[in-house]
Amino acid sequence: MNDIKLMNRAADNIRILAASMVEKANSGHPGGAMGGADFVNVLFSEFLVYDPENPAWEGRDRFFLDPGHMSPMLYSVLALTGKYTLDELKEFRQWGSPTPGHPERDIARGVENTSGPLGQGHTYAVGAAIAAKFLHARFGELMNQTIYSYISDGGIQEEISQGSGRIAGHLALDNLIMFYDSNDIQLSTPTEEVMTEDVAKKYEAWGWKVFTINGNDTDAIREALVKAKAVQEQPVLIIGKTVMGKGARKADGSSYEANTATHGAPLGGDAYINTIKNLNGDPNNPFVIFPEVAELYARRAEELKKIVADRKETQESWSKAHPELAAQMEQFFSGKAPEIDWSAVVQKPGAATRNASATILGVLATQVGNMIVASADLSNSDKTDGFLKKTHAFKPGDFTGAFLQAGVSELTMACICIGMALHGGVIPACGTFFVFSDYMKPAVRMAALMEVPVKFIWTHDAFRVGEDGPTHEPVEQEAQIRLMEKLKNHKGHNSMLVLRPADAEETTQAWKMAMENTSTPTGLIFSRQDIKELPDGNDYSLAAKGAYIVAGSDENPDVILVASGSEVATLVAGAELLRKDGIKLRIVSAPSEGLFRSQSKEYQASVIPADAKVFGLTAGLPVNLQGLVGCHGKVFGLESFGFSAPYKVLDEKLGFTAENVYHQVKEMLS
Repeated sequence: MNDIKLMNRAADNIRILAASMVEKANSGHPGGAMGGADFVNVLFSEFLVYDPENPAWEGRDRFFLDPGHMSPMLYSVLALTGKYTLDELKEFRQWGSPTPGHPERDIARGVENTSGPLGQGHTYAVGAAIAAKFLHARFGELMNQTIYSYISDGGIQEEISQGSGRIAGHLALDNLIMFYDSNDIQLSTPTEEVMTEDVAKKYEAWGWKVFTINGNDTDAIREALVKAKAVQEQPVLIIGKTVMGKGARKADGSSYEANTATHGAPLGGDAYINTIKNLNGDPNNPFVIFPEVAELYARRAEELKKIVADRKETQESWSKAHPELAAQMEQFFSGKAPEIDWSAVVQKPGAATRNASATILGVLATQVGNMIVASADLSNSDKTDGFLKKTHAFKPGDFTGAFLQAGVSELTMACICIGMALHGGVIPACGTFFVFSDYMKPAVRMAALMEVPVKFIWTHDAFRVGEDGPTHEPVEQEAQIRLMEKLKNHKGHNSMLVLRPADAEETTQAWKMAMENTSTPTGLIFSRQDIKELPDGNDYSLAAKGAYIVAGSDENPDVILVASGSEVATLVAGAELLRKDGIKLRIVSAPSEGLFRSQSKEYQASVIPADAKVFGLTAGLPVNLQGLVGCHGKVFGLESFGFSAPYKVLDEKLGFTAENVYHQVKEMLS
């Protein structure tokens, strides 16, 4: 082990850099970063296993930061490993800088996850630990990495911590070690003003092993990590009692430690100068890596090269002995879409699209060896049990299956699936009712920001949930999720693919698009009720363009009818009535407006000409289709919460019938 004096010097180096980054930016959070410096220093200089030359090495340990406001701590310790330059630290929070205010996923620089919304980061770690267990069950000791996470008082307080703590404990994730930076200070108050719970007992009740230590004591941190790695059949929580703003001094030279003011603002002026001096740094030249600290991390880099070389030598021997498994592992981590025989999918005409999805999931369970599906206690209703019937759920000590029964915890489940995707090697999907996507929206946004291809399965897509009433009937949810199709990610692409298929066969195409989408999350929105199939001869492959002309449409139409999901079948039925009056019609199925708007202007005009009269039908808010209908038409949608009644009664009462389509279009053309 390294000399304690040297380790303390390295931790102070991190403190100096973190405080200086915030000071130079005149923005940020120095206190927490200064308090947590001892733990990250011990972790990165003595425990964390990674490849200094290949940051994406699949066998590496992972470190997931939950409190993103503590980014100065992360950037500083990564600078000691050579992943950031001192000039880049100086550009903290500036335009175009690789050191943004909250960390953004950058594997090449050692940043495993984007963090900011408290509670999500450590839940990604739970997902990564599950993915590692899943892969270990298939590839053995090659996937023997440890997942580390770092959480703060705020993350402990966020409700998502209950879901992630429960699941990690229930599944006995002994490859997960979480450090809780318990410094008794948060942004606006001391923690005693908002919490009196016994955190240790809470985690112990969930099945975690808990160690409580002085989080600023190198020896205590080392001892806790050694013990944590030896624990079996339990995840580990290390509660580190740390000092907010450790080493900080006020303008008058008195202690500035354990002060709320250091949480979310620069130390400022003489306080900053006195702090840097107290930490044995130079206020006039604070952006320095001390020579002895550089040597410490250089030695660790050499140690890691040997550790990694030994692991890779073991992997090469294993690969020669197990060539088929080696090829499978390479494919799993390639990030490429899996090869799927879609001809194996045989749909039942007229089925509910949730049932059609179940049929596909049954095929995927047998063909995609690295797919994991989760459900929030709804597998027999969101029909993810189509997948479950071909595998079995995870249990403590048994990850040979491929299904996560997440319990009633939509946000936790979504973040766990994101964590699986961040780990790599697996393709995660999760299901619940569409109305409960409200719980998941913060995670969906983060998946889109990080560009991870999680598949979100949402069933019971409209008011036709019926007797369950307005609490279970989505109305505004589709509009909210479809905004993600309009929002661009940092690569300039649609941040999310959202698909609401019109019938069973279009559901197959939607799943095909979802599985081929390896660069953004996908939302799949399915019906509870049966839907009559589209007319014979329909070319479902055109769904890949986002919107297309349904078979049986007329040439030179008087009006274009457009919808997604089950409303397309209602348009087809209404068209039969309109044609009796000599009206020529084109029916357009639009499972994804975002995808449609990504097509050429020529294709868009060939489907919905700019000067056409267009009628849209949507079971959600009219805004769902206003972008497609334009100024020459109108949208009939739902503008209120739903009601409790059988769905066929609701169709009649709310106007989602062939007869109302007839009347709406006739009125529009008059």
